Amino acid sequence: MSGQRTITLEAQPLTVEAWEPFGQIPVNETDPVDPVHLEFRLADPHCNFIFHGYDELTFGPGGNMLCDHLNRHDTATQTLMPMNCDAVLVVAPASVDFSSPEHVDTIRAFVLHPFEICNLAIGTWHWGPFPTGPGRVRLLNVQGKGFPDDNLVARLDELARVEVVT
Repeated sequence: MSGQRTITLEAQPLTVEAWEPFGQIPVNETDPVDPVHLEFRLADPHCNFIFHGYDELTFGPGGNMLCDHLNRHDTATQTLMPMNCDAVLVVAPASVDFSSPEHVDTIRAFVLHPFEICNLAIGTWHWGPFPTGPGRVRLLNVQGKGFPDDNLVARLDELARVEVVT
Protein backbone atom coordinates (compact mmCIF):
# COMPACT_ATOMS: atom_id res chain seq x y z
CA MET A 1 0.00 0.00 0.00
CA SER A 2 3.01 2.27 0.04
CA GLY A 3 2.49 5.32 -2.19
CA GLN A 4 -1.25 4.72 -2.54
CA ARG A 5 -3.72 7.42 -1.69
CA THR A 6 -5.78 7.26 1.47
CA ILE A 7 -9.56 7.59 1.34
CA THR A 8 -11.17 8.55 4.65
CA LEU A 9 -14.87 7.72 4.90
CA GLU A 10 -16.93 9.51 7.53
CA ALA A 11 -19.74 7.10 8.43
CA GLN A 12 -23.02 8.92 7.87
CA PRO A 13 -26.51 8.34 9.21
CA LEU A 14 -28.75 5.95 7.30
CA THR A 15 -31.30 8.01 5.36
CA VAL A 16 -33.49 7.17 2.39
CA GLU A 17 -31.72 9.72 0.20
CA ALA A 18 -28.17 8.71 1.12
CA TRP A 19 -28.95 4.99 0.83
CA GLU A 20 -30.75 5.20 -2.54
CA PRO A 21 -27.74 4.21 -4.74
CA PHE A 22 -27.25 1.02 -2.71
CA GLY A 23 -30.77 -0.33 -2.14
CA GLN A 24 -33.82 0.54 -0.10
CA ILE A 25 -34.91 1.19 3.46
CA PRO A 26 -38.11 -0.58 4.54
CA VAL A 27 -41.12 1.56 5.45
CA ASN A 28 -44.03 1.08 7.84
CA GLU A 29 -46.75 -1.22 6.56
CA THR A 30 -49.16 1.74 6.46
CA ASP A 31 -46.95 3.66 4.01
CA PRO A 32 -48.71 3.74 0.61
CA VAL A 33 -45.39 3.36 -1.24
CA ASP A 34 -43.25 0.31 -0.47
CA PRO A 35 -39.84 0.78 -2.11
CA VAL A 36 -38.27 -2.50 -1.01
CA HIS A 37 -37.39 -4.92 -3.76
CA LEU A 38 -36.52 -8.42 -2.59
CA GLU A 39 -35.20 -10.81 -5.20
CA PHE A 40 -33.89 -14.35 -4.90
CA ARG A 41 -32.91 -15.55 -8.38
CA LEU A 42 -32.12 -19.01 -7.02
CA ALA A 43 -35.45 -19.21 -5.13
CA ASP A 44 -33.48 -19.63 -1.89
CA PRO A 45 -34.53 -16.92 0.61
CA HIS A 46 -33.15 -17.48 4.07
CA CYS A 47 -33.46 -15.55 7.35
CA ASN A 48 -31.00 -15.99 10.21
CA PHE A 49 -28.75 -14.17 12.66
CA ILE A 50 -25.12 -13.52 11.81
CA PHE A 51 -22.40 -11.95 13.91
CA HIS A 52 -19.36 -9.77 13.26
CA GLY A 53 -16.81 -8.98 15.94
CA TYR A 54 -14.67 -5.94 16.60
CA ASP A 55 -11.73 -8.33 16.78
CA GLU A 56 -12.16 -9.08 13.04
CA LEU A 57 -11.13 -5.52 12.19
CA THR A 58 -7.75 -4.00 11.48
CA PHE A 59 -6.92 -0.41 12.32
CA GLY A 60 -4.66 2.24 10.85
CA PRO A 61 -2.04 4.21 12.80
CA GLY A 62 -4.67 6.83 13.73
CA GLY A 63 -7.04 4.21 15.12
CA ASN A 64 -9.50 4.24 12.19
CA MET A 65 -10.98 1.00 10.88
CA LEU A 66 -9.39 -0.21 7.64
CA CYS A 67 -11.70 -1.57 4.96
CA ASP A 68 -9.49 -3.74 2.75
CA HIS A 69 -12.14 -5.43 0.61
CA LEU A 70 -15.80 -5.45 -0.41
CA ASN A 71 -18.09 -8.38 -1.23
CA ARG A 72 -21.10 -8.56 -3.52
CA HIS A 73 -23.85 -11.07 -4.33
CA ASP A 74 -25.42 -11.15 -7.79
CA THR A 75 -28.28 -13.61 -7.25
CA ALA A 76 -30.10 -12.12 -4.25
CA THR A 77 -30.77 -8.99 -2.29
CA GLN A 78 -29.62 -8.87 1.34
CA THR A 79 -31.41 -7.22 4.25
CA LEU A 80 -29.48 -6.36 7.42
CA MET A 81 -30.51 -5.05 10.83
CA PRO A 82 -28.22 -4.74 13.88
CA MET A 83 -29.98 -5.94 17.00
CA ASN A 84 -27.71 -5.04 19.91
CA CYS A 85 -25.28 -2.21 19.09
CA ASP A 86 -24.26 0.44 16.59
CA ALA A 87 -22.56 -0.96 13.50
CA VAL A 88 -20.73 0.45 10.49
CA LEU A 89 -21.49 -0.72 6.96
CA VAL A 90 -19.34 0.23 3.96
CA VAL A 91 -20.93 0.03 0.50
CA ALA A 92 -20.37 0.84 -3.16
CA PRO A 93 -22.86 0.75 -6.02
CA ALA A 94 -23.26 -2.34 -8.19
CA SER A 95 -22.32 -0.28 -11.25
CA VAL A 96 -18.59 -0.26 -10.40
CA ASP A 97 -16.21 -3.19 -10.73
CA PHE A 98 -13.05 -1.77 -9.09
CA SER A 99 -11.05 -2.19 -12.27
CA SER A 100 -9.92 1.42 -11.82
CA PRO A 101 -8.64 3.27 -8.72
CA GLU A 102 -11.30 5.97 -9.34
CA HIS A 103 -14.00 3.46 -8.44
CA VAL A 104 -12.88 3.78 -4.81
CA ASP A 105 -14.43 7.27 -4.87
CA THR A 106 -17.92 5.69 -5.01
CA ILE A 107 -17.57 4.02 -1.61
CA ARG A 108 -19.68 5.28 1.30
CA ALA A 109 -19.94 4.33 4.99
CA PHE A 110 -23.06 4.31 7.16
CA VAL A 111 -23.73 3.90 10.86
CA LEU A 112 -26.66 1.64 11.60
CA HIS A 113 -28.20 1.91 15.05
CA PRO A 114 -29.98 -1.05 16.65
CA PHE A 115 -33.17 -1.89 14.74
CA GLU A 116 -32.32 0.32 11.74
CA ILE A 117 -32.73 -1.83 8.68
CA CYS A 118 -31.46 -1.61 5.12
CA ASN A 119 -31.86 -3.72 2.01
CA LEU A 120 -28.86 -4.10 -0.30
CA ALA A 121 -29.76 -4.16 -3.98
CA ILE A 122 -28.42 -7.07 -6.00
CA GLY A 123 -24.73 -6.50 -6.71
CA THR A 124 -24.19 -3.81 -4.08
CA TRP A 125 -20.64 -4.08 -2.77
CA HIS A 126 -20.47 -4.26 1.03
CA TRP A 127 -18.22 -4.74 4.06
CA GLY A 128 -19.67 -5.44 7.47
CA PRO A 129 -21.68 -4.38 9.31
CA PHE A 130 -19.09 -4.38 12.07
CA PRO A 131 -19.60 -3.10 15.62
CA THR A 132 -18.33 0.43 16.20
CA GLY A 133 -16.71 -0.63 19.48
CA PRO A 134 -15.47 -3.75 21.27
CA GLY A 135 -17.79 -6.75 21.23
CA ARG A 136 -19.94 -8.42 18.59
CA VAL A 137 -22.87 -7.13 16.59
CA ARG A 138 -25.84 -9.50 16.20
CA LEU A 139 -27.44 -8.95 12.81
CA LEU A 140 -30.81 -10.05 11.51
CA ASN A 141 -29.93 -11.22 8.01
CA VAL A 142 -32.16 -12.06 5.05
CA GLN A 143 -30.27 -13.27 1.99
CA GLY A 144 -30.03 -16.08 -0.51
CA LYS A 145 -28.97 -19.37 1.03
CA GLY A 146 -26.58 -19.90 -1.89
CA PHE A 147 -24.47 -16.82 -1.06
CA PRO A 148 -21.24 -18.84 -0.50
CA ASP A 149 -21.23 -19.63 -4.24
CA ASP A 150 -22.28 -16.05 -5.12
CA ASN A 151 -19.63 -13.96 -3.39
CA LEU A 152 -17.39 -11.74 -5.51
CA VAL A 153 -14.55 -9.92 -3.73
CA ALA A 154 -12.93 -6.60 -4.65
CA ARG A 155 -9.51 -6.03 -3.04
CA LEU A 156 -9.56 -2.35 -2.08
CA ASP A 157 -6.11 -2.52 -0.54
CA GLU A 158 -4.72 -2.96 -4.05
CA LEU A 159 -6.22 0.40 -5.06
CA ALA A 160 -6.09 2.63 -1.97
CA ARG A 161 -6.02 2.69 1.80
CA VAL A 162 -9.67 3.02 2.92
CA GLU A 163 -10.11 4.29 6.47
CA VAL A 164 -13.50 4.43 8.15
CA VAL A 165 -14.34 6.99 10.83
CA THR A 166 -17.43 6.37 12.94
